Amino acid sequence: MAPQRPKIYARLKGPRAAAIAGILFAILLFTSLILLLTFLPEKPPENAGWVVAQRSNLLLSFNLIPFAGLMFIWFMAVQRDFLGENEDQFFSTVFLSSGLLFLATFFVATGALSTIIYLDGNQPDRPDASGFYDLGWTFSRFMMFGYATRMAGVFMISSSILFLRTRVFPRWVPILGIVLALTMLFRIGQINRLGWVFLFFPLWILLVSIYILITQYRNKPEAASTEG
Repeated sequence: MAPQRPKIYARLKGPRAAAIAGILFAILLFTSLILLLTFLPEKPPENAGWVVAQRSNLLLSFNLIPFAGLMFIWFMAVQRDFLGENEDQFFSTVFLSSGLLFLATFFVATGALSTIIYLDGNQPDRPDASGFYDLGWTFSRFMMFGYATRMAGVFMISSSILFLRTRVFPRWVPILGIVLALTMLFRIGQINRLGWVFLFFPLWILLVSIYILITQYRNKPEAASTEG
């Protein structure tokens, strides 16, 4: 029985690790999105003066995103471990694929935006009528607040269905996730006004993570008394 103890111990620690990673991801992504939605203009600016005023805020947002991505990967991995043998292969494939697509589209969008801002700040005399500049700006915003938001919504739906099937959460948690995700999926018509629905994603991940963490601490004394 002794050789199996490390494996059992690691699995018991899995939910708590998922909760911590989810909380860190939610805080980092929420902060980054608030900065982007507040200081990033909808249309390409006609001059580079805005970069001087807002560059520090935008660069802070872009620097937080890679760390948020690492926490999200960790969250997905430990969440799959948390479900264990109850994991549904069909919905788990959608869950994993949508999570990776969300990261890919979000990284591409923020990478392109950070490049544009860097060039705009270092080349203040660039031609304002640059077609490539306008194209890159519009592409980046649409990738971020269009495709990345929708992939996050698909991730929330697949996760919520897994939670409903495995009954590891109260029903209101996955139902709330589905309602918020449907809002993200079908109300992305006007990027500037409705880009704020992206905040539903980190807030829901934060709710799930806090619930996991609270549940683990509640079950810890019971487990200890059982072992005793």
